[in-house]
Amino acid sequence: MEAGSRNGGGVDRSHGRTLAQRAVFCLGHLAIVLCCAWLVCGGLERIGGLFGQTWGFTQTGRAALLVGCAALYWLRHAVTLFYLLARRVDWPEVSGLLAFFVLIELGLLLTGGGLFTDVPPLFRPLDWCALGLVLIGSYLNTASETQRKLWKRDPANRGRCYTDGLSKYSMHINYFGDTVMFTGWALLTAAPWALVLPALMAAMFVGYHIPALDAYLAARYPDEFPAYARTTKKFIPFVY
Repeated sequence: MEAGSRNGGGVDRSHGRTLAQRAVFCLGHLAIVLCCAWLVCGGLERIGGLFGQTWGFTQTGRAALLVGCAALYWLRHAVTLFYLLARRVDWPEVSGLLAFFVLIELGLLLTGGGLFTDVPPLFRPLDWCALGLVLIGSYLNTASETQRKLWKRDPANRGRCYTDGLSKYSMHINYFGDTVMFTGWALLTAAPWALVLPALMAAMFVGYHIPALDAYLAARYPDEFPAYARTTKKFIPFVY
């Protein structure tokens, strides 16, 4: 992608280091994860005590696993920010996504920990499946982006459209990977309504981000992208 290219996938895709934004983004996300860990390690009870209430997790094992999901997501996020991502990161994106992370990561933790409703203890068969989805989705996203990064480093591939690796099975395998990961994360809460999160995420990818990114790629690679789009599934491998 060339410097100055914009609006692929609904974001500014011009290149830029934007180190201050990346550092604040990474550290802000880490603070959210540490806050989640603190809540599980007795912080929720301390907050409740300030209001004369007895607050606590009824399922600390499930809550701890959900903190682990948040930590894994932060690690992937850090790798993306400082290694994989070539485009600039602007302040509105940082503030908006940090607010999203607060709502989602704390919300899933409090729900799965049993603060709002009774949830079963770990581990049911569904929990093992959910954990597998978290790991598989994380792999699909980060591995596909790493493959693309390494391929783009080769001077022989400069100006070419990347279609290899995991991207042979889905044009937007990274988006699919995140959807799979968040589906597993939501299932680990043992609250069916949490599945609204990955459903909305998939709808945003299919209805907004993918069409915008496809338009950008079609303009960027007019000789290669049309054939790739005709022969490769758009989102879900082998399905859509």
